[in-house]
Amino acid sequence: MVYGCQFNIVWEDKAANFGRVRSILRKHRISPKSLIILPEMFATGFTMNAGDFSEPIDGPTTVFLRQLATERRSYVLGGIARQAGQLVLNEAVCIAPSGDCLARYAKLHPFSPGGESDHYSAGDHLTVFRCGNLKVAVFICYDLRFPEAFRAAVAQSADIMIVIANWPSRRHLHWTTLLQARAIENQAYVIGVNRCGRDPKLEYSGGSVVFDPHGNTVASAGKREAVLAARLDPKMPSQWRNEFPVLKDIRRDLFGLPIVGMAQCRR
Repeated sequence: MVYGCQFNIVWEDKAANFGRVRSILRKHRISPKSLIILPEMFATGFTMNAGDFSEPIDGPTTVFLRQLATERRSYVLGGIARQAGQLVLNEAVCIAPSGDCLARYAKLHPFSPGGESDHYSAGDHLTVFRCGNLKVAVFICYDLRFPEAFRAAVAQSADIMIVIANWPSRRHLHWTTLLQARAIENQAYVIGVNRCGRDPKLEYSGGSVVFDPHGNTVASAGKREAVLAARLDPKMPSQWRNEFPVLKDIRRDLFGLPIVGMAQCRR
């Protein structure tokens, strides 16, 4: 089972958000070895006060994720601002039921229109890892607008693509449309887990959702706090890729080719 925890993040208050996550999940009987997903920067909100709220590799947010994973005997994935030497990274961290860190991913595309790239450094690699019997790729918010990153993940046989976000209400249609498109074009499950509520600047409409490899909605949340629950069929991505093998026709030789303009056409 997969559980997406959509909630109204308390601005820059880690202790309050840890308590809110526990309170929301307490209402649900979560089976062992499930995957619990929390939004981007779930402990602080989408803060640009990177110096004040970023953490070392074993900071309080990672400790909380580890405790939650062992208590629930499940995989837990959530967003964190992490201090990495001189850099601050907007990361996703996945903790195994044992409490061990299973994977870390740094956002490839900081949101430059909102000034994120002035405060957080871009990641330099994809992260694809095994979570139980599923192969998972994780992305963060603005990454959703860059389909080439998802293509690279499916080339590594990712079955599930997870996007954690603080995606604002004003672009809600983009959120749902792009998530569904990523599912259809990559023949993969796509799970989007967004926050809801408000921060000092923006309103967030939630809309966490799970799409299957055909683009069908498996589960969806509304605008309020909710725990999105979905049971995934681990065989569906490979079955659909074998039945309708469009991915084998990807022209990887086209990547990086020069673009022929009108002047070249007239020669």
